Amino acid sequence: QVQLVESGGGLVQAGDSLRLSCAASGRTSSAYALGWFRQAPGKEREFVAGISWRGGSTYYADSVKGRFTISRDNAKNTMYLQMSSLRPEDTAVYYCACRMGVEFTTQPEAINYWGKGTLVTVSS
Repeated sequence: QVQLVESGGGLVQAGDSLRLSCAASGRTSSAYALGWFRQAPGKEREFVAGISWRGGSTYYADSVKGRFTISRDNAKNTMYLQMSSLRPEDTAVYYCACRMGVEFTTQPEAINYWGKGTLVTVSS
């Protein structure tokens, strides 16, 4: 089991920046890839960004490419999502996600563990 706890959400204005964190605990001695999904009201959960076990590979949704940066610190078992130039359409609950193994996945059905989510609201 891997437990995931997100933090850093909040209310910001369009154009602002925000950093989300995800702390992992439990079975962290095994290789695990991490990433973020988000779900806006009335919409399906969608992939945002992912990072491989050693951080050598990163993946982004087209909608956030160039604005969001994902990173991880395995010594702290923590992953980060630096979000810049935020837009109202980025408003959603952001979920930390874990897939056991080296590489992440963009498919929510292939995720092994989920956090409870943190709300990001971007006002215009």
